[in-house]
Amino acid sequence: MGTIDIFSIRHRLARRGGVARALAAGLLIATMLSGCMSSGLEDLANTVPPLSSKVKAEMARKGMTPESPVLVRIFKQESELEIWKRDKSGRYALFKTYPMCRWSGKLGPKTQTGDRQAPEGFYHVSASMLNPKSQYYLSFNLGYPNRLESALGYTGDALMVHGACSSSGCYAVTDQGIAEIYPVVQAALAGGQRQFQVQALPFRMTAANMARYRGSEHFAFWKTLKEGSDSFELVRQPPKVSVCSGRYMFNAEFDGGEPADPLAACPARLNQTDPRLVAEVQKLDALSAGSQSALMYSYVDGGMHPSFRALLEKQGAKALAAKTSRTKYPISRPDAALADPYEN
Repeated sequence: MGTIDIFSIRHRLARRGGVARALAAGLLIATMLSGCMSSGLEDLANTVPPLSSKVKAEMARKGMTPESPVLVRIFKQESELEIWKRDKSGRYALFKTYPMCRWSGKLGPKTQTGDRQAPEGFYHVSASMLNPKSQYYLSFNLGYPNRLESALGYTGDALMVHGACSSSGCYAVTDQGIAEIYPVVQAALAGGQRQFQVQALPFRMTAANMARYRGSEHFAFWKTLKEGSDSFELVRQPPKVSVCSGRYMFNAEFDGGEPADPLAACPARLNQTDPRLVAEVQKLDALSAGSQSALMYSYVDGGMHPSFRALLEKQGAKALAAKTSRTKYPISRPDAALADPYEN
Protein backbone atom coordinates (compact mmCIF):
# COMPACT_ATOMS: atom_id res chain seq x y z
CA MET A 1 0.00 0.00 0.00
CA GLY A 2 1.37 3.39 -0.94
CA THR A 3 1.84 6.34 1.37
CA ILE A 4 -1.44 7.87 2.53
CA ASP A 5 -1.78 11.57 3.33
CA ILE A 6 -4.24 10.96 6.17
CA PHE A 7 -4.74 14.53 7.25
CA SER A 8 -5.21 15.78 3.70
CA ILE A 9 -7.90 13.19 3.00
CA ARG A 10 -9.73 13.94 6.24
CA HIS A 11 -9.55 17.72 5.67
CA ARG A 12 -10.93 17.54 2.14
CA LEU A 13 -13.80 15.29 3.17
CA ALA A 14 -14.61 17.48 6.15
CA ARG A 15 -14.92 20.53 3.87
CA ARG A 16 -17.22 18.62 1.52
CA GLY A 17 -19.45 16.83 3.98
CA GLY A 18 -18.81 17.98 7.54
CA VAL A 19 -17.63 16.22 10.62
CA ALA A 20 -19.57 13.00 10.09
CA ARG A 21 -17.84 12.32 6.80
CA ALA A 22 -14.46 13.15 8.29
CA LEU A 23 -15.05 10.65 11.09
CA ALA A 24 -16.07 8.00 8.56
CA ALA A 25 -12.87 8.69 6.66
CA GLY A 26 -10.90 8.20 9.86
CA LEU A 27 -12.42 4.77 10.34
CA LEU A 28 -11.66 3.83 6.74
CA ILE A 29 -8.07 5.02 7.04
CA ALA A 30 -7.56 3.02 10.24
CA THR A 31 -8.70 -0.11 8.40
CA MET A 32 -6.43 0.67 5.45
CA LEU A 33 -3.41 0.93 7.74
CA SER A 34 -4.16 -2.35 9.52
CA GLY A 35 -4.78 -4.53 6.50
CA CYS A 36 -4.83 -4.79 2.73
CA MET A 37 -7.27 -2.11 1.65
CA SER A 38 -6.51 0.22 -1.21
CA SER A 39 -5.70 3.86 -0.57
CA GLY A 40 -8.52 4.76 -2.96
CA LEU A 41 -11.87 5.67 -1.41
CA GLU A 42 -13.99 4.45 -4.31
CA ASP A 43 -16.04 1.26 -4.05
CA LEU A 44 -15.40 -0.84 -7.11
CA ALA A 45 -18.28 -3.14 -8.03
CA ASN A 46 -16.67 -6.15 -9.72
CA THR A 47 -18.32 -8.93 -11.62
CA VAL A 48 -17.39 -12.39 -10.35
CA PRO A 49 -16.37 -14.49 -13.35
CA PRO A 50 -18.02 -17.90 -13.75
CA LEU A 51 -16.06 -21.10 -13.53
CA SER A 52 -14.48 -21.50 -16.93
CA SER A 53 -15.05 -24.58 -19.07
CA LYS A 54 -11.32 -25.27 -18.78
CA VAL A 55 -11.50 -25.31 -14.96
CA LYS A 56 -14.58 -27.53 -14.99
CA ALA A 57 -12.92 -29.94 -17.40
CA GLU A 58 -9.81 -30.12 -15.21
CA MET A 59 -11.98 -30.82 -12.16
CA ALA A 60 -13.81 -33.58 -13.98
CA ARG A 61 -10.52 -35.11 -15.12
CA LYS A 62 -9.39 -35.25 -11.48
CA GLY A 63 -12.65 -36.71 -10.17
CA MET A 64 -13.85 -33.44 -8.64
CA THR A 65 -16.99 -31.37 -9.04
CA PRO A 66 -17.44 -27.60 -8.68
CA GLU A 67 -19.49 -28.23 -5.52
CA SER A 68 -16.99 -30.56 -3.84
CA PRO A 69 -15.28 -29.16 -0.72
CA VAL A 70 -12.13 -27.11 -1.04
CA LEU A 71 -9.03 -26.39 1.08
CA VAL A 72 -6.34 -23.73 0.56
CA ARG A 73 -2.65 -24.01 1.45
CA ILE A 74 -0.28 -21.03 1.34
CA PHE A 75 3.51 -21.26 1.44
CA LYS A 76 5.32 -17.97 2.02
CA GLN A 77 8.89 -18.84 1.12
CA GLU A 78 7.87 -20.61 -2.09
CA SER A 79 5.32 -17.85 -2.84
CA GLU A 80 2.73 -20.44 -3.84
CA LEU A 81 -0.96 -20.96 -3.09
CA GLU A 82 -2.51 -24.39 -3.55
CA ILE A 83 -6.16 -25.26 -4.11
CA TRP A 84 -7.13 -28.74 -2.95
CA LYS A 85 -10.54 -30.32 -3.56
CA ARG A 86 -12.20 -33.49 -2.37
CA ASP A 87 -12.32 -36.02 -5.18
CA LYS A 88 -14.49 -39.10 -5.75
CA SER A 89 -12.29 -41.12 -3.35
CA GLY A 90 -13.42 -38.88 -0.48
CA ARG A 91 -9.88 -37.59 0.06
CA TYR A 92 -8.52 -34.19 -0.87
CA ALA A 93 -6.31 -33.97 -3.95
CA LEU A 94 -4.32 -31.09 -5.37
CA PHE A 95 -6.33 -29.20 -7.98
CA LYS A 96 -3.89 -26.45 -8.91
CA THR A 97 -0.91 -24.42 -7.64
CA TYR A 98 -0.94 -20.65 -8.19
CA PRO A 99 2.21 -18.48 -8.01
CA MET A 100 1.81 -15.58 -5.57
CA CYS A 101 2.91 -12.23 -6.91
CA ARG A 102 3.43 -10.53 -3.55
CA TRP A 103 3.33 -11.03 0.19
CA SER A 104 4.82 -8.65 2.74
CA GLY A 105 6.81 -8.85 5.95
CA LYS A 106 9.09 -11.75 6.84
CA LEU A 107 8.78 -15.42 7.73
CA GLY A 108 6.88 -15.65 11.02
CA PRO A 109 3.40 -14.91 12.37
CA LYS A 110 1.59 -11.61 12.33
CA THR A 111 1.27 -10.17 15.84
CA GLN A 112 0.27 -6.52 15.59
CA THR A 113 -1.30 -3.86 13.43
CA GLY A 114 1.17 -2.23 11.08
CA ASP A 115 3.90 -4.90 11.22
CA ARG A 116 3.28 -5.74 7.53
CA GLN A 117 3.37 -9.43 8.41
CA ALA A 118 1.24 -11.79 6.35
CA PRO A 119 -0.44 -14.20 8.79
CA GLU A 120 0.65 -17.74 9.50
CA GLY A 121 -1.73 -20.23 11.07
CA PHE A 122 -4.95 -22.16 10.53
CA TYR A 123 -7.99 -20.18 9.40
CA HIS A 124 -11.53 -20.92 8.29
CA VAL A 125 -13.34 -18.93 5.60
CA SER A 126 -17.12 -18.77 5.25
CA ALA A 127 -19.25 -17.27 2.47
CA SER A 128 -19.66 -13.99 4.37
CA MET A 129 -15.87 -13.50 4.15
CA LEU A 130 -15.84 -13.40 0.34
CA ASN A 131 -15.65 -9.89 -1.10
CA PRO A 132 -16.70 -9.39 -4.74
CA LYS A 133 -16.26 -5.61 -4.41
CA SER A 134 -12.63 -5.61 -3.38
CA GLN A 135 -10.46 -2.73 -4.50
CA TYR A 136 -7.95 -5.42 -5.40
CA TYR A 137 -10.52 -6.94 -7.81
CA LEU A 138 -11.79 -9.94 -5.77
CA SER A 139 -10.75 -11.15 -2.32
CA PHE A 140 -11.55 -13.30 0.67
CA ASN A 141 -10.73 -12.51 4.29
CA LEU A 142 -8.57 -15.02 6.15
CA GLY A 143 -10.24 -14.22 9.47
CA TYR A 144 -7.13 -12.96 11.23
CA PRO A 145 -6.96 -12.74 14.19
CA ASN A 146 -8.39 -16.20 14.75
CA ARG A 147 -9.42 -17.50 18.18
CA LEU A 148 -5.86 -18.30 19.27
CA GLU A 149 -4.42 -15.04 17.97
CA SER A 150 -7.13 -12.99 19.68
CA ALA A 151 -6.41 -14.72 22.99
CA LEU A 152 -2.70 -13.95 22.58
CA GLY A 153 -3.51 -10.26 22.07
CA TYR A 154 -2.51 -10.11 18.42
CA THR A 155 -4.00 -7.18 16.50
CA GLY A 156 -4.82 -6.33 12.89
CA ASP A 157 -7.66 -6.96 10.46
CA ALA A 158 -8.60 -7.03 6.77
CA LEU A 159 -5.92 -9.63 5.97
CA MET A 160 -6.87 -11.04 2.59
CA VAL A 161 -6.08 -13.23 -0.37
CA HIS A 162 -6.70 -10.89 -3.29
CA GLY A 163 -5.73 -9.81 -6.80
CA ALA A 164 -3.05 -7.44 -8.08
CA CYS A 165 0.59 -7.57 -6.89
CA SER A 166 0.55 -5.37 -3.79
CA SER A 167 0.61 -6.41 -0.16
CA SER A 168 0.43 -4.83 3.27
CA GLY A 169 0.01 -8.05 5.22
CA CYS A 170 -1.96 -9.91 2.54
CA TYR A 171 -1.38 -12.54 -0.14
CA ALA A 172 -1.68 -11.10 -3.66
CA VAL A 173 -2.20 -13.65 -6.45
CA THR A 174 -2.81 -11.25 -9.40
CA ASP A 175 -6.17 -10.46 -10.94
CA GLN A 176 -5.86 -13.47 -13.22
CA GLY A 177 -5.17 -15.78 -10.28
CA ILE A 178 -7.99 -14.55 -8.06
CA ALA A 179 -10.38 -14.62 -11.05
CA GLU A 180 -9.92 -18.39 -11.06
CA ILE A 181 -9.53 -19.01 -7.31
CA TYR A 182 -12.55 -16.95 -6.20
CA PRO A 183 -15.24 -18.81 -8.21
CA VAL A 184 -13.69 -22.15 -7.21
CA VAL A 185 -14.05 -21.46 -3.47
CA GLN A 186 -17.39 -19.71 -4.00
CA ALA A 187 -18.80 -22.78 -5.78
CA ALA A 188 -17.70 -25.05 -2.94
CA LEU A 189 -19.37 -22.83 -0.33
CA ALA A 190 -22.54 -22.57 -2.44
CA GLY A 191 -22.49 -26.36 -2.79
CA GLY A 192 -22.86 -26.90 0.94
CA GLN A 193 -19.42 -26.55 2.49
CA ARG A 194 -19.98 -24.33 5.54
CA GLN A 195 -16.41 -23.03 5.60
CA PHE A 196 -13.09 -24.00 4.08
CA GLN A 197 -9.77 -24.31 5.85
CA VAL A 198 -6.76 -22.17 4.98
CA GLN A 199 -3.33 -23.35 6.09
CA ALA A 200 -0.95 -20.38 5.91
CA LEU A 201 2.57 -21.75 6.38
CA PRO A 202 6.07 -20.22 6.29
CA PHE A 203 7.40 -22.86 3.86
CA ARG A 204 6.81 -26.47 2.86
CA MET A 205 7.08 -28.14 6.21
CA THR A 206 9.26 -31.17 5.63
CA ALA A 207 11.49 -32.27 8.49
CA ALA A 208 14.55 -31.26 6.44
CA ASN A 209 13.18 -27.75 5.82
CA MET A 210 12.27 -27.36 9.47
CA ALA A 211 15.73 -28.45 10.62
CA ARG A 212 17.26 -25.68 8.51
CA TYR A 213 15.32 -23.16 10.60
CA ARG A 214 16.06 -24.63 14.01
CA GLY A 215 17.73 -21.38 15.06
CA SER A 216 14.66 -19.24 14.37
CA GLU A 217 12.76 -17.55 17.19
CA HIS A 218 9.61 -18.97 15.56
CA PHE A 219 10.80 -22.59 15.54
CA ALA A 220 8.50 -23.77 18.38
CA PHE A 221 5.48 -22.16 16.70
CA TRP A 222 6.41 -23.68 13.36
CA LYS A 223 6.70 -27.14 14.97
CA THR A 224 3.06 -26.75 15.96
CA LEU A 225 2.05 -25.71 12.45
CA LYS A 226 3.94 -28.71 11.11
CA GLU A 227 1.74 -31.04 13.18
CA GLY A 228 -1.34 -29.80 11.33
CA SER A 229 0.43 -29.81 7.99
CA ASP A 230 1.68 -33.36 8.53
CA SER A 231 -1.79 -34.55 9.46
CA PHE A 232 -3.16 -33.26 6.18
CA GLU A 233 -0.27 -34.75 4.21
CA LEU A 234 -0.87 -38.17 5.76
CA VAL A 235 -4.65 -38.56 5.54
CA ARG A 236 -5.59 -35.86 3.01
CA GLN A 237 -8.40 -34.57 5.22
CA PRO A 238 -8.54 -31.12 6.89
CA PRO A 239 -7.30 -31.56 10.46
CA LYS A 240 -9.72 -30.71 13.25
CA VAL A 241 -8.27 -27.62 14.93
CA SER A 242 -8.57 -27.00 18.67
CA VAL A 243 -6.88 -24.34 20.80
CA CYS A 244 -5.57 -24.69 24.35
CA SER A 245 -2.34 -24.10 26.28
CA GLY A 246 -1.77 -21.14 23.96
CA ARG A 247 -1.26 -23.35 20.89
CA TYR A 248 -3.04 -25.30 18.17
CA MET A 249 -3.99 -28.92 18.83
CA PHE A 250 -4.96 -31.16 15.92
CA ASN A 251 -7.47 -34.03 15.74
CA ALA A 252 -7.70 -34.18 19.53
CA GLU A 253 -10.71 -35.34 21.51
CA PHE A 254 -10.72 -33.94 25.04
CA ASP A 255 -12.26 -34.99 28.32
CA GLY A 256 -15.22 -32.62 28.73
CA GLY A 257 -15.33 -31.55 25.08
CA GLU A 258 -13.63 -28.69 23.26
CA PRO A 259 -11.47 -26.40 25.46
CA ALA A 260 -13.19 -23.09 26.19
CA ASP A 261 -10.11 -21.04 27.11
CA PRO A 262 -7.37 -20.90 24.44
CA LEU A 263 -4.75 -20.03 27.06
CA ALA A 264 -5.72 -22.54 29.76
CA ALA A 265 -3.99 -25.91 30.01
CA CYS A 266 -5.37 -28.52 27.66
CA PRO A 267 -7.77 -31.02 29.23
CA ALA A 268 -6.85 -34.70 29.23
CA ARG A 269 -6.75 -36.07 25.70
CA LEU A 270 -8.97 -39.07 25.08
CA ASN A 271 -7.50 -40.28 21.79
CA GLN A 272 -3.95 -41.13 20.84
CA THR A 273 -1.79 -39.19 18.37
CA ASP A 274 -1.30 -40.98 15.06
CA PRO A 275 1.96 -42.99 15.36
CA ARG A 276 3.04 -41.69 11.94
CA LEU A 277 2.92 -38.14 13.27
CA VAL A 278 4.96 -39.16 16.30
CA ALA A 279 7.56 -40.67 13.95
CA GLU A 280 7.73 -37.39 12.01
CA VAL A 281 8.42 -35.48 15.23
CA GLN A 282 11.20 -37.93 16.09
CA LYS A 283 12.67 -37.48 12.61
CA LEU A 284 12.66 -33.71 13.02
CA ASP A 285 14.29 -33.94 16.44
CA ALA A 286 17.07 -36.12 15.03
CA LEU A 287 17.73 -33.74 12.13
CA SER A 288 17.64 -30.69 14.40
CA ALA A 289 20.24 -32.26 16.68
CA GLY A 290 22.60 -32.98 13.77
CA SER A 291 25.54 -30.98 12.53
CA GLN A 292 23.73 -29.61 9.46
CA SER A 293 24.21 -25.84 9.27
CA ALA A 294 21.08 -23.76 9.73
CA LEU A 295 19.81 -21.48 6.98
CA MET A 296 18.92 -17.90 7.81
CA TYR A 297 16.96 -16.18 5.06
CA SER A 298 16.26 -12.51 5.49
CA TYR A 299 13.46 -10.60 3.80
CA VAL A 300 13.57 -6.84 3.32
CA ASP A 301 9.80 -6.82 2.96
CA GLY A 302 8.14 -10.00 1.81
CA GLY A 303 8.42 -12.21 -1.21
CA MET A 304 7.46 -12.72 -4.82
CA HIS A 305 7.32 -15.90 -6.90
CA PRO A 306 10.43 -16.29 -9.09
CA SER A 307 8.32 -16.11 -12.26
CA PHE A 308 7.10 -12.63 -11.31
CA ARG A 309 10.49 -11.55 -10.01
CA ALA A 310 11.99 -12.38 -13.41
CA LEU A 311 9.38 -10.16 -15.09
CA LEU A 312 10.02 -7.39 -12.58
CA GLU A 313 13.77 -7.52 -13.21
CA LYS A 314 13.39 -7.59 -16.98
CA GLN A 315 10.43 -5.28 -17.61
CA GLY A 316 10.10 -3.10 -14.51
CA ALA A 317 7.36 -2.39 -11.98
CA LYS A 318 4.97 -0.55 -14.29
CA ALA A 319 4.94 -3.34 -16.85
CA LEU A 320 4.37 -5.97 -14.15
CA ALA A 321 1.52 -3.90 -12.67
CA ALA A 322 -0.12 -3.79 -16.11
CA LYS A 323 0.18 -7.59 -16.41
CA THR A 324 -1.17 -8.39 -12.95
CA SER A 325 -3.96 -5.85 -12.38
CA ARG A 326 -6.88 -4.59 -14.46
CA THR A 327 -6.33 -1.16 -12.94
CA LYS A 328 -2.52 -1.37 -13.18
CA TYR A 329 -2.35 -1.22 -9.38
CA PRO A 330 1.27 -0.43 -8.40
CA ILE A 331 3.59 -3.20 -7.24
CA SER A 332 4.25 -2.79 -3.51
CA ARG A 333 7.87 -2.03 -2.65
CA PRO A 334 9.40 -3.51 -5.83
CA ASP A 335 12.98 -2.94 -4.63
CA ALA A 336 12.26 -5.07 -1.56
CA ALA A 337 10.73 -7.78 -3.76
CA LEU A 338 13.90 -7.93 -5.85
CA ALA A 339 15.99 -8.27 -2.69
CA ASP A 340 14.05 -11.36 -1.61
CA PRO A 341 15.55 -13.48 -0.32
CA TYR A 342 19.20 -13.30 0.50
CA GLU A 343 21.24 -15.46 2.81
CA ASN A 344 23.01 -13.98 5.82
